[in-house]
Amino acid sequence: MAAMPKAQYAMAVEDYVKVIYAHTEWQPEPITTSVLAGRLGLAASSVTEMVKKLGAQGLVDHVPYGAVTLTTDGTALALRMLRRHRLIETWLVRHFGYGWDEVHDEAEVLEHSLSDRLLDTIDEQLGLPTRDPHGDPIPSRTGRIEQPEATLLRSVLAGETVRVVRISDRDPLLLRHLEAEGIALDSAFTVVSLDPFVVNVEGTEAARTIAPDSLDSVWVSR
Repeated sequence: MAAMPKAQYAMAVEDYVKVIYAHTEWQPEPITTSVLAGRLGLAASSVTEMVKKLGAQGLVDHVPYGAVTLTTDGTALALRMLRRHRLIETWLVRHFGYGWDEVHDEAEVLEHSLSDRLLDTIDEQLGLPTRDPHGDPIPSRTGRIEQPEATLLRSVLAGETVRVVRISDRDPLLLRHLEAEGIALDSAFTVVSLDPFVVNVEGTEAARTIAPDSLDSVWVSR
């Protein structure tokens, strides 16, 4: 099998460490090679081989059939890529009229090609934002990241009033559904019932029924 071109390999490494980090950013379960393969859309055998290479580079620790975890160097690279991805998403929404359901794929491409100088300029022009359009924290240029306290919407009880802290960008259809129902970052609402999941959004009069998928895709603060 021919070796992967150097530039393509470097991009693959960046994608791997970014996905590994993001998997445990909002929940505690470590990632395995099978889950990693699903997230990347690759064959499990290919992912296992790549994880071995990442281990040889000192970017991950991995026990066969166990979890894949980032080393200090792996974490630093992951934060660098997350900074790029999330700043680009924010830039596209604020300055180019993209919807929050449209930016992920664009950022996946651009994050590998922008120079650090251009990225820092974008950051400054945006006012040094600390989170992207979905509520994910943006690492600073020194790799510092502030994770807000939040809980999944699934854990909220009827009668509670909560505020949206983060919405997963994995499903564009769900993002469009939530937007149509008046649910966005920083939205506040009171839970009316759990099954179906009905809420009263602050500033509106009509009750809104939220899709079941939202319960594991929306993080809130009480």
